Amino acid sequence: MELPLWFEIATFVGLTVLLLADLAIVARRPHEPSVKEAGIWVAFYVSLALLFGLVVLAVSNGRYATEFYAGWLTEYSLSVDNLFVFVIIMARFQVPRKLQQEALMIGIIIALVLRGIFILLGAVVIERFVWVFYIFGVFLIYTAINLVRHRGDDEDYEENALIRRMRKVLPISKDYHGAKIRVTENGKKMWTPMVVVILALGTTDLIFALDSIPAIFGLTREPFIVFTANVFALMGLRQLYFLLGGLLKRLVYLSLGLAVILAFIGVKLILEAVHENQLPFAGDREPIESVPHIPIWLSLSIILGVLLIATVASLLKTRGEQPDDDTPAEVERGESPVSTEVTGRPAPTPGTAEETHRS
Repeated sequence: MELPLWFEIATFVGLTVLLLADLAIVARRPHEPSVKEAGIWVAFYVSLALLFGLVVLAVSNGRYATEFYAGWLTEYSLSVDNLFVFVIIMARFQVPRKLQQEALMIGIIIALVLRGIFILLGAVVIERFVWVFYIFGVFLIYTAINLVRHRGDDEDYEENALIRRMRKVLPISKDYHGAKIRVTENGKKMWTPMVVVILALGTTDLIFALDSIPAIFGLTREPFIVFTANVFALMGLRQLYFLLGGLLKRLVYLSLGLAVILAFIGVKLILEAVHENQLPFAGDREPIESVPHIPIWLSLSIILGVLLIATVASLLKTRGEQPDDDTPAEVERGESPVSTEVTGRPAPTPGTAEETHRS
C-alpha cells in the first residue's frame, strides 16, 4: 500500500506551520532556554516523531513506518554528533548565548531547504541509476573508517568557501546587534556577524548531509520518508543543543557507534546493488536471488542496538566526570566581541557592544 497523496500534502503543510510557529516564538523572545525548557521541547519533538511513525503505519503499511523509524534514528544520531561542530562554531564566532537559539533555528531551516533539494536530486539519480548504490556504499564505508581513525582527535571547524568569500566582500559590523542581520552604522548599511553564523550553521549541516543522505537512502527509497525523517531529526536539534551542553563530551563512543552504523548501511547498499545486478553501462539484468537481502526490521534493530550500547558504554566510561563548558566568559555574560576572522577588523573592547533586540 502506497502513501496517500493527501497524507503527504497534509504532512508538508503541518510541518511548515510548525516550523514557522517555532521560528516566530524564537524571534519574539531571543533567550537561552533553561534545561527544563529544552528538555520539554526535546521530549515534544521526539514524541511527535514517534507518533508520526504510528500515523504512517495507520495510513500505509508497516514497511514505511519501520523505514521512517530507522531513518529518523540514523539521522538523529548523526545530528547529535554534528552538535560538537555547532558548539565550536558558536564559540569561534563568539555568539552571545541568548542569541544562539535564533541562530540555530534559522540555520536549521536553511539546512532543511538545502537538504530537500539534495534529497530530490538523489531520488532522481537512484531511480535511473541503481548502480549509484555502489558509490554510496563505498563512500559510507570510507566515512566509517575515517570516524574510527580520527575518533580521538580534537574537533575543529574549517570555514567553507562560501563563508570565506562572504567575509571578503560584505561589509560586516564589529558587534552583534541582537538577532538582527542588517543594521545601519554611521549612515551606512552593514551586515552583522549573525548572518555569517547562520550561513556557517546551514552550509556546514549540508556538508554533513553528504554522508547522512546516502545513509538513509540505504534504508528507504521513498523520498517522502527520507525528507520527513530529516525534518523530524533536525526540528528538535536546537533544543537538544541546550539540553546536552557539556554532556556532549561524555558521549565518547558515539562516533564509534556511528561508524558501525554507517559501515553496516554501506554494506547493505552494496548488497542491494549486487542483488539487483546493476552495473554502469551494462543495461538492465535479472536480479541475483542468491545475494542476501537485509530486511528493514533487522536494520532498525541493529541501529537501535548499536546506539544503545554506544550511549551506555559512554556514560559508564565517563561516570563521575563533570561536564565542561568551553563557552568564553564574555559570551556567557552576553557580551559580543567578534574576532577579526569574522569582520576583518580588531575585536572591540569587551562590554562596548550595543545590542538592539527585536521587540
